[in-house]
Amino acid sequence: MKNNLLKKITSVSLAGVVLAGALVGCGSSDAAADTSSEETTESTEATEDLEPITVAASATPHAEILEAAKPLLAEQGYDLQVTVFEDYVQPNEVVESGDFDANYFQHVPYLDSFNEEHGTHLVDAGDIHYEPFGIYPGTKSSLDDVEDGDVVAIPNDTTNEARALLLLQDNGLLTLKDGVGLEATVNDITENPYNLEFQELEAAQVARVVGEVAYVVLNGNYALEAGYSVAKDSIAYEASDSVAAETYVNIIAVYEGHENDEKIQALVSVLKSDEIKKFIEDTYDGAVVFYEK
Repeated sequence: MKNNLLKKITSVSLAGVVLAGALVGCGSSDAAADTSSEETTESTEATEDLEPITVAASATPHAEILEAAKPLLAEQGYDLQVTVFEDYVQPNEVVESGDFDANYFQHVPYLDSFNEEHGTHLVDAGDIHYEPFGIYPGTKSSLDDVEDGDVVAIPNDTTNEARALLLLQDNGLLTLKDGVGLEATVNDITENPYNLEFQELEAAQVARVVGEVAYVVLNGNYALEAGYSVAKDSIAYEASDSVAAETYVNIIAVYEGHENDEKIQALVSVLKSDEIKKFIEDTYDGAVVFYEK
């Protein structure tokens, strides 16, 4: 997780106002300018009639999914206001402080760890999607081509390394110590029939060595950023009923006691709707998977 400086990206509603202003400036007549001004005023008044829901989110895919939910929530009387953060600390801090109603960027293990380390009081208000790990081609395009001594690039942080190793185990490339589960590291490998070597890298760097290693193992968001499609490009990926998928589902997080607030329930309900399911399926080609439960 990165602790970068906050960069806020205005929500689409604000961007719409800026765009309207730009169009007015380029208008060919005063009448056109007057019409745009009236439309902007009417739009602003309409938005003011809606109850705001403020959500801090990561850019991809979280903010994109929220943008798809905006018109659905508007129909229910809510103005969904999305602010993008580039780090994984401040989205929790702004919900803890009450500056935002919710955030959407993390899974429960990270939330639990954050609460323990920072003394925050955030809870899971709804499970929305997961981003499956996949094995992707490096210099080899099939697991049938694996040879003795091949190098596999995997993330080096505890959570992601365990998921990578479990996926490799599920595909017959290694065996881990019984019961090690989602805390597995390369030190827990008990059988390595191909004498694979593991290049452990920061998660964001794994995709950059595809031309240097036999295979790379990527989680969904970094696969998206690298331009990969899980469905089309991966050799294998986590099953929807895998332990990892169940554990690392991405959630809507809120301050404890607000999970049953009417607007939070409305937000979660829309994000769990058939419309958002279709959006996810149509947009991400398997790199983001709608969580059915």
